[in-house]
Amino acid sequence: MSAKIFDVVVVGSGTFGAWTAHALRSTGQSVLLLDAFGPAHSRASSGGESRVIRMGYGHDALYTRLSLRSLESWKALAQRTRKSLFQQTGMLWLAGKDDGYVDQTRETLVALGVEHAALSVDEVSKRFPQIATDGIGWALWEPNSGALMARQAVQALVADDMQDGLEYRIASVIPPKTAGRLPRLATTHGDSVSAGTFVFACGAWLARLFPELLGQRIFPTRQEVFFFAPPPGDASFSAPAMPAWFHHPSLVYGIPDLENRGFKVSVDRHGPAFDPDSGSRVVSAEGLATAREFVARTFPKLANAPLTEARVCQYENTANGDFILDRHPHFDNVWIGGGGSGHGFKHGPAVGEYLAGRIADSVDPEPRFALASKATVQAREIF
Repeated sequence: MSAKIFDVVVVGSGTFGAWTAHALRSTGQSVLLLDAFGPAHSRASSGGESRVIRMGYGHDALYTRLSLRSLESWKALAQRTRKSLFQQTGMLWLAGKDDGYVDQTRETLVALGVEHAALSVDEVSKRFPQIATDGIGWALWEPNSGALMARQAVQALVADDMQDGLEYRIASVIPPKTAGRLPRLATTHGDSVSAGTFVFACGAWLARLFPELLGQRIFPTRQEVFFFAPPPGDASFSAPAMPAWFHHPSLVYGIPDLENRGFKVSVDRHGPAFDPDSGSRVVSAEGLATAREFVARTFPKLANAPLTEARVCQYENTANGDFILDRHPHFDNVWIGGGGSGHGFKHGPAVGEYLAGRIADSVDPEPRFALASKATVQAREIF
C-alpha cells in the first residue's frame, strides 16, 4: 500500500477511532486512519443519524466527567466545520416514583456542578404537554445536553483532519498473528502498512479480529431504532418543543424530530446476539409492535403515526458496560479501543485523548478501562 512508515495506524473510523486519530495528529504525529467501509458507515455503531449526549450516569461520576469534556470538543468541531453537529435540545429524564438511579444521577450532577433542574409531574405536563406522565414520579432536566448528528459529525471530523495532514484510506486488515512487536499490518488486498504503533477501534468487529482475547469479552447485540412521523403541522415533537429524553421505568429513549427525519424511539435493553457482517438489518415485527405500544401510551398524539424509517444497528457490549481502552497483552505496540456498550458515541473526544495519552505514557491508566477488568459474563451496570 505504501512504503511510508507512520507513527500510528488507527484501524476503524467510528467515533473512537476518528477521535483517537485526531488526538494523535494534534500532537504532530503522522497518522493513517483505515476503515473497511468508510467513516461512520451504515453498519457501524457510529453510523446512525443521531445520538444522545447527556451528563447523567447515576452515581458514576467518571462518565459524567467524560461527557462534560467531550461536549466541549463536539461543540468546537461544529464551530470549526461550520456544521450543526450538536443540537442543544436539552435532556429529560422521566423518573419512576421510586427511582434510585435518577436520584443518584441528580446527586452526581450536584456534586460536579452540572446545571440541572428537578421537575414535578405538573411541571413536566405544563412544559411538555405532548408527554403522558402516567407512572412518572418526577423528571430531571439537563438544559445543556442534547443530540449529536452522529454520522455527519464523524465524517466531518475525518474530513477536517485530512485537511490538517491526516491520511485516510479504505482498507480491510488481516488480524495480526505473531506476538511481540507488530512492524506492519497486512490488508486483504495483499499489501501492508507499517507504523510504530497500531490502534484497533473496530467496534463490533474487534471480537473477530482478536477472537481469543475479545471473543468472550465483547458481546455484539442487535438493537432496533424507529422513526415516526409527527402529525401534519405539529411542531411539538421537534426541538425546541421536544427534548431528547429517557423514560427510565421503561428503558426507552428517544430524540426529537431533527432535520425532518422523524421522532426517534429505541429500547435500551440489550437485544439478541448479533453478527455485524451477516446479521439481518431488517427490523422485527415484534420490535415495531413494542415501539408502537410505548409511543401510543407515552406520546398519545403519535398513537397512529406512520413509521417513516427504521434501522438495525448494534451495541458492542463489555460485561458491565465499561470501555476497553488498553494495550494488547501480546503486542508491545498494539492498543485496543472499544466496548462502547451503547453509550460510547458521545465520549469519542475524551476516549481519543485518553488513548493518545496512554500511548504517549502521559496519563495514568484508568483501571475500569483495563482488559484485565473485563469479565466473560454480562452483568450490565452502565446505562
